[in-house]
Amino acid sequence: MPVKLPIYMDYHATTPVDPRVVDAMVPYFTTKFGNAASRNHPFGWEAEEAVDMARKQVAGLIGAAGKEIVFTSGATESDNLAIRGAAEMYRDKGDHIVTCVTEHRAVLDTCKRLEKHGWRVTYLPVDKDGRVRPDDVRSAITPQTVLITIMTANNEIGVIHPIAEIGAIARENGVLFHTDAVQAAGKVAFDVDNLKVDLVSLSAHKMYGPKGVGALYVRRRSPRVLLSPILDGGGHERGMRSGTLNVPGIVGFGKAAELCAIELAVEAPRLRALRDRLNERLHANLAAIHVNGSMEHRLPHSLNISFAHVEGESLLMAISDVAVSSGSACTSASLAPSYVLKAIGIDDDLAHASIRFGLGRWTTEEEVDYVADKVAAVVTRLREMSPLYELANESARRSRP
Repeated sequence: MPVKLPIYMDYHATTPVDPRVVDAMVPYFTTKFGNAASRNHPFGWEAEEAVDMARKQVAGLIGAAGKEIVFTSGATESDNLAIRGAAEMYRDKGDHIVTCVTEHRAVLDTCKRLEKHGWRVTYLPVDKDGRVRPDDVRSAITPQTVLITIMTANNEIGVIHPIAEIGAIARENGVLFHTDAVQAAGKVAFDVDNLKVDLVSLSAHKMYGPKGVGALYVRRRSPRVLLSPILDGGGHERGMRSGTLNVPGIVGFGKAAELCAIELAVEAPRLRALRDRLNERLHANLAAIHVNGSMEHRLPHSLNISFAHVEGESLLMAISDVAVSSGSACTSASLAPSYVLKAIGIDDDLAHASIRFGLGRWTTEEEVDYVADKVAAVVTRLREMSPLYELANESARRSRP
């Protein structure tokens, strides 16, 4: 069967909405259109009931209780609410936050804004595999530390941080722990109690749900976490996030989370096998390529590879029938090399010649083979045209004994 073009391999950026999710959402645009805050008639009760069901579905994906889920407009708002909300609520306890240099911009820029208001932020480095060292987290904690925020899995290189170890350190020191689990939730097993996390950011559109809806898990006991709201209004979401709830989106989020929980055990191994097939096929056909970040501690659907002696923009243009990315979708307009790749020691030229492959629910083996062969052919052709590649080969020949 011929492969249908273009091929989508940018599942880190967003995912198509699962048709089963669409089916669940449709009635809440039309016949079940009530406002979940309308407590005086059946239309509002019906909407509220649907939202409560979605809370339980989203909570079930991460081992939480429904009452611990606060719905937001997306992961960026969830990150802001977690970090700024905790900072303001616990300001009398301290003024220090610990994070990491490879965090998503929604975390880094929020921390930088807090620095302008007198907060001190420690930005931890990562090792060559892209992971934060738990000992560095422990060393960074001071009596003034009120929050640690480390993402579960990186959105560019797919590397999974040692969240359980960091959670244990945070708990030992009485410090709140927030993790942006946007890329990991629904892709790998995630349990808030096992990982000892207190705040978790989630996004529907990364797990085959609709765009424009996210959630923040806020622990209710052991310890009970309180947040100052960043949006004021009608006191929705237990006062933590005012605004009329996006009922159709929330219903879709709930269904998407439920499907991920059900299908994770089958979907993750399938995607890991496809990811490994892509990696092996590329390495079999190309020299001087490098996987960025740990292969052992990695999301099953994620692969980030640098192609030496190739100009990155030319490479992306030459594979225009394959939707991939050179980094985060949120910073794709920037011409600067990826700050994540630079943090793990990749030089600017190699960072510019890196591709993030993201596989997903509808990726097929035939698509993987087409993409691997297409990329190999394009890289080979570009290198043949590059004087830099010839110089590198000549240098390698001269250095041989």
